[in-house]
Amino acid sequence: MSELQQALDLIARGSDEILKREELEARLKLGRPLRVKAGFDPTAPDLHLGHTVLLNKMRQFQGLGHQIIFLIGDFTGMIGDPSGKNVTRKPLSREDVLANAQTYADQVFKVLDKERTEIRFNSEWFGKMSASDMIRLAGQHTVARMLERDDFAKRYAAQQSIAIHEFLYPLVQGYDSVALKADVELGGTDQKFNLLMGRGLQEHHGQAPQIVLTMPLLEGLDGVNKMSKSLGNYIGIAEPAIDIVIKTMKIGDDLMWKWIDLLSFDIGIDEAKTLRAEVEAGLNPRDIKLRLARELAARFHDAAAAEQALAGWHAAVRGEGDLSSLPLQDVAVPAEGVRIAALLTAAGITPSNSEANRKLKERAVKIDGEIFEDTARLFTPGFEGVVAVGKRNFARIRLVTSA
Repeated sequence: MSELQQALDLIARGSDEILKREELEARLKLGRPLRVKAGFDPTAPDLHLGHTVLLNKMRQFQGLGHQIIFLIGDFTGMIGDPSGKNVTRKPLSREDVLANAQTYADQVFKVLDKERTEIRFNSEWFGKMSASDMIRLAGQHTVARMLERDDFAKRYAAQQSIAIHEFLYPLVQGYDSVALKADVELGGTDQKFNLLMGRGLQEHHGQAPQIVLTMPLLEGLDGVNKMSKSLGNYIGIAEPAIDIVIKTMKIGDDLMWKWIDLLSFDIGIDEAKTLRAEVEAGLNPRDIKLRLARELAARFHDAAAAEQALAGWHAAVRGEGDLSSLPLQDVAVPAEGVRIAALLTAAGITPSNSEANRKLKERAVKIDGEIFEDTARLFTPGFEGVVAVGKRNFARIRLVTSA
């Protein structure tokens, strides 16, 4: 396989769409580093694994010798990205944007090579724009074209309000590519309209239009919804290594393959195919998931922290080793105590008391590695131990008196 084909295969790995692939191939043949851009609005202080889908692809471009531009949307963050939203987003204050932007800058180098990363803020050019400049930019698109965008069209059809400033967002994001002279822009599938806007604006300004590469949205721990802090189905990259391991081990076996494609550097394209075949032949997918969990914990911490976290997981799930490495979670209960079903629900291990009782009947509940069946026992403040339901849901808890 040629070096060019290997590069194209790596760039395409896990991607949803490349527009246009032939343009990407032609630009790679030029033999110069491409300017590869991805924008992040600092709407929250912490990044999670869903954000790293784009960061990982950027790191792959870096490995191929290209220049990465990590664009912090400190200006666009004050508008609020309407992508995928059915209501107008509340714009952030300048203070919130700057505080979040700093944490982004601190976190991205857990994935990206600092030496090949250019961090930019789009207030650099938009802060210098006059009102007439913004009006000229707005004049380069029509309301009819904006309403072709799926989320805008749905809101308009449902007679939900669309604020004028929301129409500016795609134009502003597109102009970022003009200002940065981007060769490639990366984004989630929900960003396609905005990314294509960049192509159009670059052509209008006499630049070669950027290649658009969209990446799938990463499903979170529930295996259904996009990873999101608001849904609680996320893994933050700043979380303790043990939490990264525990949460990774909870994902479904089918979702594991998508996570490998989008998040793993250690498991390459060919090896992933081999591992799939081995699982079909009888290999326990848990062993592959453990490998992924180790890789993620090591990436965002270090190898020693990853090994300690894996030891904690083995201690809780297999009864092998010291349980003290598991994080301790305080659970508030009444002073008179609670029975096991209420304890499991209060700790978030089961969604309801009825589900907890069902698991008790199945003998699927363990305390400190031993099967527990005494439904009448009261657990009072001061109790501490590892409580588990099945092999994926467990926590080291300490009961405290509720207020």
